[in-house]
Amino acid sequence: MHAFRFGVQVSSASSGAAWSTLARRAESLGYDVLVMPDHLDHQLSPLAALGAAAAVTSRIRLCTFVFANDYRHPLVLAREAATLDLLSEGRFELGLGAGWMKSDYRAMGLAYEPASARVDRLEEAIPIFKALLSGETVTHHGETFTLERATSGVPVTQTPRPPLAIGGGRPRMLRLAAREADIVGITTGFSRRGWPLISQGTESALADQVTLVREAAGERLEGIELNLWIASAGIAGAGNSIAGSVAAAAIGAAGAVYGSPYVLYGTLGSLRDLLLRRRDKLGISYYTLPARSMETIAPLVEALSGR
Repeated sequence: MHAFRFGVQVSSASSGAAWSTLARRAESLGYDVLVMPDHLDHQLSPLAALGAAAAVTSRIRLCTFVFANDYRHPLVLAREAATLDLLSEGRFELGLGAGWMKSDYRAMGLAYEPASARVDRLEEAIPIFKALLSGETVTHHGETFTLERATSGVPVTQTPRPPLAIGGGRPRMLRLAAREADIVGITTGFSRRGWPLISQGTESALADQVTLVREAAGERLEGIELNLWIASAGIAGAGNSIAGSVAAAAIGAAGAVYGSPYVLYGTLGSLRDLLLRRRDKLGISYYTLPARSMETIAPLVEALSGR
């Protein structure tokens, strides 16, 4: 059973000073991972921002959740990842996905092909990333990628390589993650238009996804960390304003009725018990929370992180 870890997902700041303050605050509150998404909207560039965060922190780990595989050649991204791992003294975790946000593809002038084609490309890329980040020389002639005696050129600090996180919700992506990833990030699936499937945002659907991961992982299961991305979270009481506590309690009640694991509202005690029960039942021990919930969820992080 894995100890609890908590990440906070951040994507923007008004200035360099504000970004440094945010990163240091996340570390001081006890968060284990600073997480950045990879979209082409109003967010900071992930690698540059995580590099800046690494320079002003000493403990918190740094993760992309997740790089869209279609946006970069594996050799270029592996070199960037190895550089960040080295400069952060082994605190980087590489998150990869097949790409899902249609507006990103439109902005780049890329065709938004069916999920099967996007996952095909990711499946081809993963062994390339693993080999390059393990210090190997790679020659590869595939359907999408070609490399000739390529190396990242940068020695990584972690052994054998930085941890690989793969996020997904559909069966094929979950099976791929179970076979290849160190961290499996479970989400809902996405429609053909790139929208999250609300119908999959239930506790029972999550249990079915975990079962699929367990079956596909086989002997690898014990070493895999299961992650859940939380869309919205808050704690009732715990020094919050009366209005904030009432809102947290109300949203928590609604979430309980709906049964969605992607919202996390309630009292500190109820949330602690929920996460302990879910870990016992499903093995989920790593939660990624939105930046707007960083302060209010800090007591839960303090109560469970590392336990």
